[in-house]
Amino acid sequence: MLADELDYVVGVDTHRDEHVLAVVAAPAGAVVSVAAAAASGRGYRELLGVAERLASGRRAWAIEGSGSYGAGLARFLAGRGETVLEVSRTPRSSRRLHGKDDTLDAVETARAALAAERLALPRSGVQREALRLLLIARRSAVDVRRQALVQLRAVVVTAPDELRRELRSLPTGALLKRCSQLRRSSGPSDEVTNRLVLRSLARRAQAATAEADELEREILAHVRLLAPALLDEPGIGPIVAAQLIVSWSHHGRVRSEAAFARLAGVAPIPASSGQTQRHRLSRGGDRQLNRALHTIALYRRQHDAATRDYIETKVAEGKSRRDATRLLKRYLARHLYRLLEKQPAMT
Repeated sequence: MLADELDYVVGVDTHRDEHVLAVVAAPAGAVVSVAAAAASGRGYRELLGVAERLASGRRAWAIEGSGSYGAGLARFLAGRGETVLEVSRTPRSSRRLHGKDDTLDAVETARAALAAERLALPRSGVQREALRLLLIARRSAVDVRRQALVQLRAVVVTAPDELRRELRSLPTGALLKRCSQLRRSSGPSDEVTNRLVLRSLARRAQAATAEADELEREILAHVRLLAPALLDEPGIGPIVAAQLIVSWSHHGRVRSEAAFARLAGVAPIPASSGQTQRHRLSRGGDRQLNRALHTIALYRRQHDAATRDYIETKVAEGKSRRDATRLLKRYLARHLYRLLEKQPAMT
């Protein structure tokens, strides 16, 4: 536990324009001081000065949002030899009970770090940050394409009879191609409007598809450079591999394969009651990493004979298929963590 290793934890609630700091003494969790500063280089120096004056012993910084609003502060502190820890958002149950403002959030962040095990350090590395940004951009393009397709099919349903008969049976690719070529007609105003809207939505979906494909090619190039061995694993394509790399980040960020499983939300949690003895998966952690492991598990259940045999063996032992899948995800976390740890040092 961190409370046994430190004298102070400096909790920081991060925002776009201002960061709020709370110095908390270990192990009791008493609040020593609070302060606020601008989210800028000058503000970072002010916060570090407060910590050096009031938390001069063994200290660590617990930063909420170290991958977004707190990224600049995390880089600044790491560059000056400070210990920086990544902390998840304060649980909603705690905010309901104790209220919410920036100072309370900073205090809760520090106390959450005191009560936690050391799981992960903040992400680092220029190439990994580039990969994270590529994933964000591709996810946005995919969302735009999906929304445009949903809207296009809804417009087809309400289109004039002749146009609806022509379009409703077309597969997605042919539908987009046909709709993108529609021209304004001289017919009734409702048909003119339908054609215009269908063409606009189809071209939007096509543009988003081209953008997503371009980004995926760039992601694949980064993955081949950083961890090519991942692509040889069943069920792992460039997008899943990229998410694994981004979540794992670098050697030393996650202290063990058990901590990696906790980070991924696939570590077993007791869920027993009375004479029922069972475990379930965590609902916390990095949900994008959890989604990546779920995607791999689904693929292997359908296409990998060894995985199907493993699940059938567990079912024959009395496990439910859900429990067998939980065990599979835990195995995947262990295997992939060890695979990532074998990769050469990344920058």
